[in-house]
Amino acid sequence: MNRLFWILMVVIGVGLVLLMFNNSAGSTFGIENNDFSQLIWLGAFGVLIGAGLIRSGRPLGAMARSLGAWGVIVLVLIAGYQYRYELQDFASRVTAGLVPGSPLALGIEEGHATVTLDKAGNGHFEARITVNGATIRTVVDTGATSTVLTSEDAQAAGFNPAALSFTIPVSTANGMARAASVRADEVAIGGILRKDMAVMVAAPGALGQSLLGMNFIGSLSGFDVRGDRMILRD
Repeated sequence: MNRLFWILMVVIGVGLVLLMFNNSAGSTFGIENNDFSQLIWLGAFGVLIGAGLIRSGRPLGAMARSLGAWGVIVLVLIAGYQYRYELQDFASRVTAGLVPGSPLALGIEEGHATVTLDKAGNGHFEARITVNGATIRTVVDTGATSTVLTSEDAQAAGFNPAALSFTIPVSTANGMARAASVRADEVAIGGILRKDMAVMVAAPGALGQSLLGMNFIGSLSGFDVRGDRMILRD
């Protein structure tokens, strides 16, 4: 096995040298460099597995089954990598159905993070955001001038409602409420992150659910509603 190891190291080393010398040409022995590099590592991997099976002394039928199993595993891994974005989107859709407010999809458009939200059963768009690392379920409220946290959510985010003075009137879709102003180290939804953002903390009992308001939504490059989906763009 030690001799095989060094043979493989020499083959890989020679292959790397050839790739370096033929970098500008773009091909090695008539094979594109990208394909040639894959051929080297796949060949080395295959030789290593084959040598291990031969040294095991197992019957040919058992070795064939083992090779077939390894082939299936490799194909599954390759397929998983090629379809990673589709699988991520599928997982997000399942999570959104199980956990209200979870993003339906996360993505990148023209270099900017995007978050797609699904309309909840109550007819509102809900979003699970993080404030100072604490996960908070909010309603997206374009009628709210600021992001407003309930006193319970504010406490989970590290604020002390008992030490705040609730003297600021805030407008929400449900009417007026009294709140106190604080600053959050960070507010995020999916890949969209805002640091040192002003948020409001509603007086205890004044708000049933936290609101994601226009001070966050207005900082986005854009958002739009398509049927039962809302797309936020960083």
